[in-house]
Amino acid sequence: MKIEQLNTLPAPAFIDCLSGIFEHSPWVGESVAGKRPFENLDALYETMVEAVRQAPEELKDRLILAHPDLAGKLARSSKLTAQSEKEQKGAGLDRLSEDEFDQFQKLNEAYRAKFSFPFIIAVRGHGGKAHDKYSILANMKKRLNNDKDEEKATALTEIFRIARLRLEDLIDSEG
Repeated sequence: MKIEQLNTLPAPAFIDCLSGIFEHSPWVGESVAGKRPFENLDALYETMVEAVRQAPEELKDRLILAHPDLAGKLARSSKLTAQSEKEQKGAGLDRLSEDEFDQFQKLNEAYRAKFSFPFIIAVRGHGGKAHDKYSILANMKKRLNNDKDEEKATALTEIFRIARLRLEDLIDSEG
């Protein structure tokens, strides 16, 4: 879809079209619908990120909590959003051995126990480098050393990276 097409959609269709960009958080699309037209993908992305940054802490917390555990029980029972399923499969998280799955479960549990929210990472990567199960596990272990404020900021940064990649999938940035 071209940005011009997105800009001309009725508000409900615009919001629906953007509903998968931020996991289970259509409020982000709702908050930017009245700010159209967007010149390009970058303008839409920056406006959506700013909407999250300006949101009350409770909404930010709900956005973080809306994300599934990586290689978690939802993934095993096929209850992820289409976007999350595609992203986790792309990182090979659907092909873990039992030992690897157990390792993810233990780290997910330790992470949730410490921070009260799920570990979030843009598994499709940043700067052109995607993550695999090894780099994800290494990041989980490393980030367990963060304090809660630092980790919440990191989680939001990763959510913004995920949103950017999802927007790039949705919006045709060519001519």
